[in-house]
Amino acid sequence: MLFLNFVEVCSLKLSGCEHSSTAMKNIVFALLVVAVACSADDKIIGGYECPANSQPWQIYLTYDNGQRWCGASLINERWAVSAAHCYVSASRLTVHLGEHNVYTQEGTEQRVGAEKVIPHPKYNDYTYDNDFMLIKLKEPAVFNQYVQPIPLATSCSFAGEQCLVSGWGNQITTGVDYADKLQCLDLPVLSRAQCESAYGWQITNNMFCAGFMDGGKDSCQGDSGGPVVCNGELRGVVSWGYGCAQRGYPGVYAEVCSYTDWVQSTIANN
Repeated sequence: MLFLNFVEVCSLKLSGCEHSSTAMKNIVFALLVVAVACSADDKIIGGYECPANSQPWQIYLTYDNGQRWCGASLINERWAVSAAHCYVSASRLTVHLGEHNVYTQEGTEQRVGAEKVIPHPKYNDYTYDNDFMLIKLKEPAVFNQYVQPIPLATSCSFAGEQCLVSGWGNQITTGVDYADKLQCLDLPVLSRAQCESAYGWQITNNMFCAGFMDGGKDSCQGDSGGPVVCNGELRGVVSWGYGCAQRGYPGVYAEVCSYTDWVQSTIANN
């Protein structure tokens, strides 16, 4: 169990594994596993470069002095959805809209500060249940062909549904190789039985698995908080997994349909 908890520390799909240092000191024999299961910064693995601006709701989050952090999705002109494990205070966060190549000024970008960051009140940072968060922009996004909101899910995920996940990160499972251009991966929603065969009791009704049981294709660190889009709706939020693109361990995503009422009430009250 201790070994699984150590791997779990590195399973959140943030840009990096900075939270693993304490466990690393305590578990010497797991160092080799860290190199495989917790590569420093991983992006969409086994995917392809998204057509430029084909995902106009995609957000790139940075904090402090422009450090990479997470993804998010624009849902209206003032609000975005991300993962609760991506939480940092609003004063530290910058929301980047209309990005494709994050290292090039393309004339399509909008950069906005965050006014509020509101993680789900029942988020559990041990089980990752309710890994869902709202971000209120300081200023309204300007909608155009490069920046558009995505509708929230009107139904829940189902096995076999074809979806697309996107993000910026590293394209390898070991080492560091950040993506400069937005990456996409087409992937199916997996059955509840497949998901539970991989993760057992850790899977709650607020999660679903998507990807490939054979491994080789997955979202990963750096993609956290980003969108899973199915049938033109935001169906999932990149959350966690054991390693990245590992055989038998697909990606786990927050189930957006579990949160639509909370989103509506939170926006109305803020």
